[in-house]
Amino acid sequence: MTIKRLVAAMLLASASNSVLAEESFTVQDIQVEGLQRVALGAALNNLPFNVGDTVTEYSLSRSIRTLYAAGHFDDIKVYRDGNTVIYRLRERPTINAIEFDGNKDIKEEQLNESLAGNRVEVGEPLDKTILKSIENGLTEFYHGVGKYQAEVEIEATYLPRNRVNLKIKFEEGDAASIRQINVVGNQLFSDEELLRDIESKQDLPWWRFLSSDRYQKQTLQGDIEKINSHYLDRGYLRFNIDSSQVSVSPDKESVYVTLNVTEGEKYTISGVKFVGDLIGQDEFIRQILPLKDGELYNGALVTYTEESIAKLLARFGYANSKVRTIPQINDDTNQVELTISVEPGKRVYVRRIAVSGNSNTRDEVLRRELRQMEGAWLSNDALELSKQRIQRLPYIESVEFDTTPVAGVDDLVDIGFNIKEQPSGSFNAGVSYGNYMGLSFQIGVQQENFFGTGNSAGISLNTNKYQKSISATYTDPYFTLDGVSLGGQVFYSDVDYSSASSNLEAYNQRRYGFGANIGYPINEYNRLNFGANYVVNKINSINEYDQLRHFRAVLLDAQNPDGGYNFTNYELSASWVRSTLNRGLFPTAGHYLGLSLKATTPNSDLNYFKTTFEGRNYIPLSNDHAWSFLSKLELGYGNGYGSKNGYDYTLPFTENFYAGGQNIRGFESRIIGPHAIFREAQFVPGLPDPNSGSAPFPSGPENDTYSVSPRSIGGNAMGVLTLELITPTPFLSDDYRNSVRTSLFVDAGNVWDTEFDLNRYASLIQAPRFQGEPALQDYSDAGLIRATAGVSLQWISPMGPLTFSLAKIIKKYEGDLQENFSFNIGTTF
Repeated sequence: MTIKRLVAAMLLASASNSVLAEESFTVQDIQVEGLQRVALGAALNNLPFNVGDTVTEYSLSRSIRTLYAAGHFDDIKVYRDGNTVIYRLRERPTINAIEFDGNKDIKEEQLNESLAGNRVEVGEPLDKTILKSIENGLTEFYHGVGKYQAEVEIEATYLPRNRVNLKIKFEEGDAASIRQINVVGNQLFSDEELLRDIESKQDLPWWRFLSSDRYQKQTLQGDIEKINSHYLDRGYLRFNIDSSQVSVSPDKESVYVTLNVTEGEKYTISGVKFVGDLIGQDEFIRQILPLKDGELYNGALVTYTEESIAKLLARFGYANSKVRTIPQINDDTNQVELTISVEPGKRVYVRRIAVSGNSNTRDEVLRRELRQMEGAWLSNDALELSKQRIQRLPYIESVEFDTTPVAGVDDLVDIGFNIKEQPSGSFNAGVSYGNYMGLSFQIGVQQENFFGTGNSAGISLNTNKYQKSISATYTDPYFTLDGVSLGGQVFYSDVDYSSASSNLEAYNQRRYGFGANIGYPINEYNRLNFGANYVVNKINSINEYDQLRHFRAVLLDAQNPDGGYNFTNYELSASWVRSTLNRGLFPTAGHYLGLSLKATTPNSDLNYFKTTFEGRNYIPLSNDHAWSFLSKLELGYGNGYGSKNGYDYTLPFTENFYAGGQNIRGFESRIIGPHAIFREAQFVPGLPDPNSGSAPFPSGPENDTYSVSPRSIGGNAMGVLTLELITPTPFLSDDYRNSVRTSLFVDAGNVWDTEFDLNRYASLIQAPRFQGEPALQDYSDAGLIRATAGVSLQWISPMGPLTFSLAKIIKKYEGDLQENFSFNIGTTF
């Protein structure tokens, strides 16, 4: 082919092309050479002209720019052969693989996301011109976190079929430490006071290994804001940080920070006025206004005022309000007049609320917890309360919501709630063996979200060497639309300690019954519950210890002393619950208060009452709630009321409180508190009888002896305090924070018997008959506090909550048995 003319077209400021004639011509044919991956049609679609069009030099230049803009080519040349236009192209290589080597501070997910934003990803054509900017950008990132020795290099390996592998090699190096922070120009506050609360630390000694003096640009910017706030919050309205310099040492291992400041004078508030629309809340806003005439200017209070007014407006649907404070400064009098401008904007309404992410829970179960309604104005308070109520459900792990403006309308939004569910029940089944309980078998199912309805249902079966029990429960938390709950339960148990070893109090109890309960919501945080139970108890073969004398006197049939204790009770209960917890399981903020009272009716065979209190308070210690502090208090007291046959009713031993195991970790279960006292009469020889010999006669009760059981029988009063520091779980990412919890704890408490009289045994002699028998103590003394400390790991597993505890006893008394490691399946908090 003979090429008559060669035209040079402008190619991104410089490209060597043949010179084209200035005159126009009609294109008869377009030829494209060098295509491998890009289809011919795709290349031709990027040209600004077709066959038959008249083109000029400008048209050809424009076609080159258009082809480059498509992003598929590294080199483009255009030629003219008569009326034929010829393009000779060199395609960009396709990225075959991307590899990272040596990166520790930046995760691969972050790197891939950043590269994709620059169209550097597998399958895309490679633009070599941006590789240098990527290297520089990554290097700048490392400089920003104090790694001035860091180097980033992108290595390209070309493969057959015009492919390329990219390997990004990192040499991060060590972060530079802050050797010194200097504040220049401060006279009112010392360097120590200004730098006390900032995150950047300087030249730390070796023993402060838990702190870091690593330099980070972003952290320093936040610290500069803290210093600025330190002055503004104390009235120094003209304070200014004139400049900040960061000097890097020659070895790039240390930095020196210098802040030049101008402190200025203190300013007081001469007046506060409002402009704009306060939507009729003028008086209320003025009452809550923290800014007062004559007081020092306080930047934190100004910000708080703006945020409070904006939140108030948001409660009434003005979600896009603008609140700003305009200071009018008088430097002659050192006073400032504040004008608060309020622009509420349009009231915003909710068009639609969507719920997503719930694969097991029905939509209506979640929607009934919403306090933001469709068609109503948008309220941030209602949205946050809705989120909190859903998140309190025990089968919900997390809840997030987003607000999306409706296109073309400035006063409508759509709300989306994204739900993440977690295991909503527990299943346990197993066989175990222990010295205390022997061979044990258990099976149980507890479902807090029965078939996605939000109802709670459970059935359990337990059997071991000494007891068999079965129970079933069911509760509908929304029996009515306004949140009235209704539930019921049936139960049966058979406990046989009559053949127990000497370490147990021997008796046989058969217990069965049924009951119902109903609950009423008072408001968003408070609830009342009422219940009634019918309970039948049959106790036989009891090993009569001394604390049962009142129980024996009011129940035992004198005509049939071997008939056991048979009694039927009608129980009524009432409870009050207040909860502001942010989650149902593993809360990190808020409090829970629960007070309950159970009492038998006067027509029951036993008249007694039992009251319990539980209080939990969670205080977040970090903004992300990874660290939190829990304080928990459990109190209990029960006793009888009234009398029979001259004997006062007491709390039945089957209703006693116990400690050890789950509530005071580190002690064996049911080991803390009063022990059974077995009192035995002594005998003296009788008179001689020639026919039958002599029969012994019991001596007086003052000569009795007693022995003490090794295990506790519980008491009618209990107090347990728990202090717990909730920490991030080591070696686990934040993704598991809502299903795994680690904590350091201190447990302390006691169980005691308010009716116990130590003087009753003061003149008697203890005659031990049990192995490991402890000495008698004053079981009415509430001050016999036990204490432990340890670490706990809780996991919401597919089978239910699992708790592992490792504890060490701090304070114990004779007879207490320790259990350093424990494992429990059950409710967690």
